[in-house]
Amino acid sequence: MDNTIIKRSALLIATLSAFLTPFMGSSINIALPAIGSEFQMGAVLLSWVPTSYLLAAAMFLVPLGRIADIFGRKRIFTYGIWIFTLSSLFIAVAPSAAVLISLRVVQGFGSAMIFGTSMAILTSAFPIEERGRVLGISVAATYLGLSLGPVLGGFLTNQLGWRSIFLVPVPLGFLIIFLISMKLKMEWAEAQGEKFDVVGSLLYSATLVSLMYGFSLLPS
Repeated sequence: MDNTIIKRSALLIATLSAFLTPFMGSSINIALPAIGSEFQMGAVLLSWVPTSYLLAAAMFLVPLGRIADIFGRKRIFTYGIWIFTLSSLFIAVAPSAAVLISLRVVQGFGSAMIFGTSMAILTSAFPIEERGRVLGISVAATYLGLSLGPVLGGFLTNQLGWRSIFLVPVPLGFLIIFLISMKLKMEWAEAQGEKFDVVGSLLYSATLVSLMYGFSLLPS
């Protein structure tokens, strides 16, 4: 396939995904009062709606980035888009607070797969002299998602209910999957055959979980 097509496809896919994950992280904050009212959630439990997503993303970001280097960045990225999109769809019909928070963890896991590989795909697809421009475009999309999240999240919550926020990533996610399957044919695995540090990854994840859980107990 023409290298120009691969580069343009990689940039479009990375830019869309760079918007998607921060948008979901920032938009949900506006909907917290509506979620807490529907499920009768206290302040501490309600705080886990955004925290569970961010914590899962932070826990798995580094390990999954390493796994992507070993087994293929596009493969892990594609799995992440599928997980993120489907979990968003299921959150939109969540029947309880426990299901909602559990699915937010799954969504954060998918977000880590996306965020840990999108930049790496760009640096793999573009030569050094072009990376500054494309990374700037991707970062701009990230901050656009962060900025528009509260605005669109508030509008959707007010007009259609908080569940509509989680329906926004679904068509965008399937669009990204379509673009990957049709346009992005290359794979990058620069650390193929190397070992994965299981013990270090478990210690890293356990430390983050323990720290955040401890903070949640501070009020008591």
